[in-house]
Amino acid sequence: MRKKLFSIALCATMVASLFAGCGNSSDSGKSSDKGSVYWLNFKPEADEALQDIAKTYEKESGVKVKVVTAASGNYNSTLTSEMGKSSAPTLFVVGNQAAVKTWDDYCLDLKDTDVYNELNTDAFNLTDADGKVCSIGYCYESYGIIVNKKLLKEAGYEVTDIKNFDSLKSVAEDIHKRADELGFDAFTSSGMDDSSSWRFTGHLANMSLYYESRDDKWTEAPATIKGTYLDNFKKVWDLYINNSKYDKNTLATGGYDAEAEFKNGEAVFYQNGTWEYDALKGAISDNDMQMIPIYCGVEGEEKAGLSSGTENCWAVNAKASEADQKATLDFMKWLVTSEEGTKVMAQQFGAIPYKKAADSGNVFLKNANDLIEAGNYNVDWAFNYTPNVDEWRASLVAAMNKYDAGGSWDDVKTAFVEGWATQYKAANK
Repeated sequence: MRKKLFSIALCATMVASLFAGCGNSSDSGKSSDKGSVYWLNFKPEADEALQDIAKTYEKESGVKVKVVTAASGNYNSTLTSEMGKSSAPTLFVVGNQAAVKTWDDYCLDLKDTDVYNELNTDAFNLTDADGKVCSIGYCYESYGIIVNKKLLKEAGYEVTDIKNFDSLKSVAEDIHKRADELGFDAFTSSGMDDSSSWRFTGHLANMSLYYESRDDKWTEAPATIKGTYLDNFKKVWDLYINNSKYDKNTLATGGYDAEAEFKNGEAVFYQNGTWEYDALKGAISDNDMQMIPIYCGVEGEEKAGLSSGTENCWAVNAKASEADQKATLDFMKWLVTSEEGTKVMAQQFGAIPYKKAADSGNVFLKNANDLIEAGNYNVDWAFNYTPNVDEWRASLVAAMNKYDAGGSWDDVKTAFVEGWATQYKAANK
């Protein structure tokens, strides 16, 4: 699941082929005066719960709600097929900018609709070149640095002592220096085998990509990148590999289990995501865990949030009848405001970016939401722009392994910047 999230399935080359054969679906809603809803669901694991909630809403409102769930890995082809029918989906997923380009004509502008006004952030919304809000996020996942607060306190610190990279570095280096005395170290292992390297060539690398994308206002994958924030990437990587009990020269061979290390109380800090909660909650209490942002030394990062993203974004069919559009928007609002709706959304999707979101029980998702509510900026998933993601990351792994063994950081810069240009050309022949 995790690696799937990092190499986004709705890539431009795949999505670009979808539009062909869509046909006209201007008659996509022969419905009653009340209208009806047809939700083409993106998440197979949520199907049973969504079928139930559709029945609940139908009984309460009298509006017909049909939920069809695409098979795993087949959403694009299913959407293309369904949009060509006379009764097309009224609610569907447009999950990235490539999909916006493909489905723009089918996307109703959601700006200032009732459901839009219930959002607590616009971080997960997608717009077209004219500023139309084509889709809005309905759930998200986050990652950062998971902290064992109990161990941190034993070392003489509180989470509030960590506000930026300098304070994180100071705390981590002090813990590492006293590791024998304390009985634990600062960071878990940073293994570079396939089971772990995605945390660094995807998630950690995103810190550099995000700030560059923010500066340069990316709206699609650029043909070349500058590597403006690669020194910030280096700062964090050096902190990880030099403040752990594991020798950096052994990281290339992998075989480490950072999750187990953290559960066993071997380290205070562990870079990972909200999906780790279920694996950790049995070993560490909610009161003793918190996820903080990955600080990397960028100016103003004291107001950074977690790195949160999604490919789960709702779009409403602009070619559906007005009655069906209204019915769909009303249903969406009910999902994110009613007790029944917010409960099922929390159970099935975890964190939802809405003011009346129910508690999912996942403490890390609560950390993410709390930071958003406090006005901190979201660190977007800029790694979703990566061309030929697996090849680019493999080259980065090799360069980072070489660096860990005493090589030059220049090799990492080359793999990062020149490797991007190479893979962009390969992906866009």
